[in-house]
Amino acid sequence: MKKALEFLQESGTFYLATTEGDQPRVRPFGAVFEYEGKLYILTNNTKECFKQMLENPKVEISAMNKNGQWIRVTGEVENDDRREVKEFALEAHPSLKTLYSVDDGIISVLYFTKGTATISSFTTAPDTFPLY
Repeated sequence: MKKALEFLQESGTFYLATTEGDQPRVRPFGAVFEYEGKLYILTNNTKECFKQMLENPKVEISAMNKNGQWIRVTGEVENDDRREVKEFALEAHPSLKTLYSVDDGIISVLYFTKGTATISSFTTAPDTFPLY
């Protein structure tokens, strides 16, 4: 998990894919963190992506780093409504404090319940590993 987390943090922007019915939906994200040994993302519960993840928890994340490597994280997510996790998320990403507060009713954090990650490049064999 730490290798996937470090790759995503280093990349800055990553892309989260969900589904809406039979249509894939992809959008940029940037907030990722570790809490209690789990890989978390942060979003707003009024967004369609949040609703899509509740309806179908299967997601993929993809990002590319400056070295020409890319990662794909495939798995399932679950919402975690605990206040302490939201506090931790905002401390991990202080720039988001202008958009969210712990008690605003819209900040949402989701963690991967299971998943795998693959780091690839054009010059080396893919490195696939479980998140947990």
